[in-house]
Amino acid sequence: MAKMAASVLDGGEDAFRKIFKFYKRRDPPPDLRNVTDFCSGAAGEKVVPVKLNPAAVRDEDAASVGLKPVRDWRAFSLQGYPGFIFISNPFLRGSQACWVRRCLKTYPQKPNVCNLDMHMSPSDTQDIWASSAEVLRLPPSGKRQTKTLLEKLRWVTLGFHYNWDTKTYSAHRFTPFPTDLHALSFRITAACGFPGFSSEAAILNYYRSDSSLGIHVDESELDHSWPLLSLSFGQSAIFLLGGPRKQDPPTAMFMHSGDVMVMSGPSRLLYHAVPRIVPAPLERAAVLEDFSSASSLLEPVPEEDWAVCSRYIQSSRVNVTVRQVLGPGQSFPETSPASVQRDDEGRTVGYHDGSGDGDRGKRKRSCSVSDSAETKET
Repeated sequence: MAKMAASVLDGGEDAFRKIFKFYKRRDPPPDLRNVTDFCSGAAGEKVVPVKLNPAAVRDEDAASVGLKPVRDWRAFSLQGYPGFIFISNPFLRGSQACWVRRCLKTYPQKPNVCNLDMHMSPSDTQDIWASSAEVLRLPPSGKRQTKTLLEKLRWVTLGFHYNWDTKTYSAHRFTPFPTDLHALSFRITAACGFPGFSSEAAILNYYRSDSSLGIHVDESELDHSWPLLSLSFGQSAIFLLGGPRKQDPPTAMFMHSGDVMVMSGPSRLLYHAVPRIVPAPLERAAVLEDFSSASSLLEPVPEEDWAVCSRYIQSSRVNVTVRQVLGPGQSFPETSPASVQRDDEGRTVGYHDGSGDGDRGKRKRSCSVSDSAETKET
């Protein structure tokens, strides 16, 4: 990675932005040989195995949310990134399908908030799944051009709903956080040394094959002592993890379906980005499709529902980031900032098309997904 970074950075451009553009480019496609792949399980120059706490989560509690016993998890850290933990697919075989279904069918439903609400009436976005499922169950056809609402989905917020304009949370924009997603998050964070984690907000990002996520840092939460939890389902992504300064060169790594990242301590406020979506490796794709042999305590996914989910994730990725917003005894300020942050082209910071360099503005906070083929639907 160091050799690649040195060659890419000739010319003096900010390190992160240049590497982002390197992995994002389409012609010629980038060389991916220097991307760290935790799926291989091999500890390298920077990859260090991590021991988690098996006693923190009972086996039956792990199975209730589709997880293997903690003792069977394969966890790693990266030298130079204290507080960063990467868990290579801790899910039981067949259980990812249940979480994919919830991300596509359950969590986008009202009263949760999504990008489609910005330009559609609440009645039109009341049940995104129902309006899209019939079309997505049909065999692919070269004639169909109109996208379903599910295919137009770019983000969903849960719990304390993130305000993309002011880059804040508030007590006034809140809906109950899903108990099932909290149970999953609580068990993962407990095994990583953070008992008592409270899932208070989540952002679900929906990536198509040409989507990207710009360079940003997640700092809008009022308490940064709790970790940021990231879950990935579907196609794979190249994830760039940088430093506390935007110009710090990042480390590139693959994030495959079922992989989990925990950013805590010094790594909690590091710049990061997703420049590219790539096809899932065959072994991960096979595990995801094998939903019929679920060995967890989660409810089975009906075949008619999986037909929709399978069609969607064949070319898409869903990422779920869960965070605790408030510390013990902490509350929101009585008034929230009213100003809207916009870039020099008048666009709201956080929304950008895929033709950009990966970042806009001085210090970007939580970002939403952008596509190279179309303007943000906001």
